[in-house]
Amino acid sequence: MAKLSKKQYLQIGNIIAVIATIAINLLANIVPFGGNTTGDLAENYPNLFVPAGYVFSIWFIIYVLIVIFAFYQAKDLFKSEKEDLPFIEKISIFFIIGSLGNILWIFFWHYEVVIGAMISILILFISLLIIYVNLEIGISEAPRNEKLYVHLPISVYFGWLTVATVAQIVALLVDLGVPSLGLLAELLTVVVIVVVLLLALINLYTREDIAYNLVIVWASIGIFVKQLPSNLLVSITALIAALIVGIYIIYLVYNNYIKK
Repeated sequence: MAKLSKKQYLQIGNIIAVIATIAINLLANIVPFGGNTTGDLAENYPNLFVPAGYVFSIWFIIYVLIVIFAFYQAKDLFKSEKEDLPFIEKISIFFIIGSLGNILWIFFWHYEVVIGAMISILILFISLLIIYVNLEIGISEAPRNEKLYVHLPISVYFGWLTVATVAQIVALLVDLGVPSLGLLAELLTVVVIVVVLLLALINLYTREDIAYNLVIVWASIGIFVKQLPSNLLVSITALIAALIVGIYIIYLVYNNYIKK
């Protein structure tokens, strides 16, 4: 039996990482770990940045996309004639590390070790950030299939983790005693939404990554729905953020695809 190459080890590792991530996330809610579902626990750390429950259905889309990624990156794994897949080297071990962060987050979150959950989600976020930068998503002239089956899954995953990481930071602050309701909480949430908006606009300007920013729009609308009508300041800010990013996306679609 021939010795496996570094590329093959990474391909196998990525497949295992996807299977383990999806399996643990599903089991966490079926069992459920700690006696609570993932969504139920959010109610223990109430804050104005948490979107409406339906927004979390994006995990289904993420699961589908990372399964597609796993199949695509392993397309020559069992073939004698290997293909040149440079994106695997660029991703390196970071998808595997990020998946480990995801799994650890599930356990820490379900057993309400909030600081552990914070560290775990940062591991996942930083891993996806490194992958995102290394792949030069929105910048490089990658082949069409690579954009669809590698860049798109990472963009959507990273977009959601941008929102989820901010939400986790807010949950940690609530756990540490920072007020989660009242005028101060509303003002802090508005600041957080504006920061996320600025990050989205920077991404749109520098990378024109529509997939990443559609996730930001999705989450912003979810915050609007969740906070209306009890917190008008937060809900209107979230709606304005969604509209600004959404209009920018429409402009890019028109300019880059329809106008041509």
